[in-house]
Amino acid sequence: MNEHGVDLLIRNARLDGSDRLFDIAIREGTIASVETNFRCEAIETLDAQGALACGGLVESHIHLDKAGILGRCTICHGTLTEAVQETARAKAGFSEQDVYDRAADVVEKAIANGTMRMRTFVEIDPRAGLRSFDAIKRIGQDYAFAIDIEICAFAQDGLTNEPETLAMIDHALSDGADLVGGAPYIDRDPRGHIAMIFDLAEKHDVTVDFHLDFDLSPERSNLSAVIEETIARGWQGRISLGHMTSLSALAPDDVVALAKRLAEAGIAVTVLPSTDLFLNGRDHDRLVPRGVAPAHVLAHHGVVTSIASNNILNPFTPYGDASLIRMANLYANVLQISRAADLRLAFDMIGSSAARLMNKPHGIRPGQSADIILLDCHTPEDAVRQNARPLWGCRRGRPTFQNARPVIFKP
Repeated sequence: MNEHGVDLLIRNARLDGSDRLFDIAIREGTIASVETNFRCEAIETLDAQGALACGGLVESHIHLDKAGILGRCTICHGTLTEAVQETARAKAGFSEQDVYDRAADVVEKAIANGTMRMRTFVEIDPRAGLRSFDAIKRIGQDYAFAIDIEICAFAQDGLTNEPETLAMIDHALSDGADLVGGAPYIDRDPRGHIAMIFDLAEKHDVTVDFHLDFDLSPERSNLSAVIEETIARGWQGRISLGHMTSLSALAPDDVVALAKRLAEAGIAVTVLPSTDLFLNGRDHDRLVPRGVAPAHVLAHHGVVTSIASNNILNPFTPYGDASLIRMANLYANVLQISRAADLRLAFDMIGSSAARLMNKPHGIRPGQSADIILLDCHTPEDAVRQNARPLWGCRRGRPTFQNARPVIFKP
């Protein structure tokens, strides 16, 4: 019996690991209690009707600044080189308001799809200037009621070949950027690029997120350089790698050996199924390789992993609706996984594991921030198998979205 009452009481919610239905009591933005048949006075009550309750979804790798520019670009070959070139050309014309409007569209879709935390890369260089960065800072402020947005100041087009970018990213890290990121595969000196990114990380005491090994050639990998720098600078647990498509070209034993190295170095990995499928294997006319790293195998060996959207409607990924559950389902299809344990891992990679990658709390338990979504399913594996619909969500106990269950009008 709660004698003080609560602000919001979610009744009849299903929690992972139990066949019973629970009531979730929320007071002042925090989960006060999780019990069956909870008795208390509540200002507002919501009947979950058996929907699965879980922590808000976590988008650990997205590019809000260049979303929605498909109509401004030409895709002839569908290659990484073409995507980089077309985007570089387009971003020279970005205005702050243009970036804001396109980013807001994606963020609102993400909120309606159950996402409550997001890491977005923002390109900062002589073409984009700081316009995109300023726009995304505004987005973070304006949508803070529903989603926490973390900004990665990102050197997409290199550093050693474009030294002025270094000073611009340095400035951004002093002006609101949360972490720093680079793309060594673009730079003429990948190792130099990696070292410069680590220098910035040390200077500003921030984490690092690299786009790495975006090809199917493990022999050209820049991973050893990242591992060496991580250990030398004591940055274990503060490094993430996006794509790592070269892992898809390794033999299973080699994947396990590399997973152990990553786990020992405290380096996390994010896979981006839609982009990695679209851009890789373009030189094959049959039996096209998938190019998606086996993140669930890495997770089984202690690597922190996540699944994310990367790009939405641009030359890198001409698809997307900001649905992380759809990304998890796509990953499961591509990696041909069906066991409940592996499907749960895929779900964790858009939830608890992705939050861990970002060093953020996650889950439903007393004392935790009330960042909760209800999914139209019974279990996490059902969510992935069925592309379960997010029905409702609250951020710090305040409702942020609602999607109605479908209704069939029978004759």
